[in-house]
Amino acid sequence: MQTPNIQISNLSKFYGKKQALCNINLNIKPGMFGLLGKNGAGKSTLMKTMATLLKPQEGSVTVCGIPIERAAEIRKIIGYLPQDFNMYGAMTVYQALDYLGVLSGMSQSERKDRISTLLAQVNLADHSGKRVRALSGGMKQRLGIAQALLHDPQVLIVDEPTAGLDPEERVRFRNLLCKVAENKTVILSTHIVGDVEATCEEIAILDEGKLLFRGTVSELCDLADGSVYTAEVTQKEVAGMRSAYMITAVISNGKKSMVRFLSPDHKPSIGVEVAPNAEDAYMLCLNRAGKGGGRHDTV
Repeated sequence: MQTPNIQISNLSKFYGKKQALCNINLNIKPGMFGLLGKNGAGKSTLMKTMATLLKPQEGSVTVCGIPIERAAEIRKIIGYLPQDFNMYGAMTVYQALDYLGVLSGMSQSERKDRISTLLAQVNLADHSGKRVRALSGGMKQRLGIAQALLHDPQVLIVDEPTAGLDPEERVRFRNLLCKVAENKTVILSTHIVGDVEATCEEIAILDEGKLLFRGTVSELCDLADGSVYTAEVTQKEVAGMRSAYMITAVISNGKKSMVRFLSPDHKPSIGVEVAPNAEDAYMLCLNRAGKGGGRHDTV
């Protein structure tokens, strides 16, 4: 019987002399898992390795108990939505999915039933006759999920799916992923903290190919406990605060602004301590890594 987890052990990857992944260790369980990091942090390299598009140079990966070297077997049980997803612009939505079903060896009756179900699931049933190139960005991403789910995989891997979407589409897309994750393993890669905070049971933070944190959102927030403050200051004082503290948010209110900032090493002369959110903790985690701070793992 296949184990539903994805196990990554001592994984490293190089592009020439540049190390893209540095000794990554992760155990990803069923449900929604978030991979958070800046652009260039190594997220896409890790996702492509799990999707068997890149071979690990050091370490091991198993997907549902299958070693990554058995790529053909793994591709039967995973669905993948790449960051630069694009497909058959001249075809209609239905035609594009039907064609992919043919390539996957699905029978006509299987394709008909499966595509109808998927289009309803991703809220594209009313757009099945629309050409792919005429879809909005959010619709294209939802079509991308449909194509990734066409063969009913056990694992769904999505790479930066909400980049460029408006707030309403982002929320709709996140809700769709949460629904899919009810009976699958869904891995969401993003640089948008709100996406993982709203959807993911467990997260990992990558920076420059290194694993900085793994655990729950609540455990991430605990790392910034006692380090987050807010202060109401003039517009002129905001500039001075930027040079003294790491500011995570500024809300202007006429002549004054409410500034949210980090002060992990000492109590500031101004401001009131507040409870940290995931954005605060993420910024603090990256800042500590930049100063040579250690890795924070919660197992």
